[in-house]
Amino acid sequence: MTNKSKMKITFDKSPDGLVPAIIQDYSTHNVLMLGYMNEEALDKTMALGKITFFSRSKKRLWTKGEESGNFLELVSLDIDCDNDALLIKVKPTGPTCHKGSDTCWNKNNTPNYGFLSELEAIIARRSEKAYTEKSYVKSLFEEGINKIAQKVGEEAVETVIEAMDNNDTLFLEESADLLFHYLILLKAKGFSLKDIEQILKERHKN
Repeated sequence: MTNKSKMKITFDKSPDGLVPAIIQDYSTHNVLMLGYMNEEALDKTMALGKITFFSRSKKRLWTKGEESGNFLELVSLDIDCDNDALLIKVKPTGPTCHKGSDTCWNKNNTPNYGFLSELEAIIARRSEKAYTEKSYVKSLFEEGINKIAQKVGEEAVETVIEAMDNNDTLFLEESADLLFHYLILLKAKGFSLKDIEQILKERHKN
């Protein structure tokens, strides 16, 4: 954040000179907590590279993690359209909440890929031996890894065939089938989208 952008923050909108700071994990994009900063807290945050708030209860500056060691390392900072709220992306070094949970909403700080994450959860549930309802996914797991891998291969071939044609609808449908069966294969091998994401991130660094 430049000095010019810092000057745009209107601390004086609040009688106590505080602005809300929404803390978000830079990687998972999950909201971890909400704190408050005055100008001095922001200056210290920028100087240390660790998130520092103004504690309304202690009436002093408070660097998150100063007692627990669970610091929030600054990654980026954005100001909202009214210049009176901050969105701060961080790299947490441990649980964020003082009660020991990942977030102050008692949620796990895990990656979320929208509906794909929901689909992973459905596949995981239907892969369990305790799941007794009739299910295509369950039947695949009962047939074993060879059948699941075979299905991925079949869907991959069908996707390639449709890619060389001009029917976009069929191409997208086959692509969906391929992705669905690939998620099943990942689960069968004991992995998830998170593992694939990590490999892609490591490759991007190189």
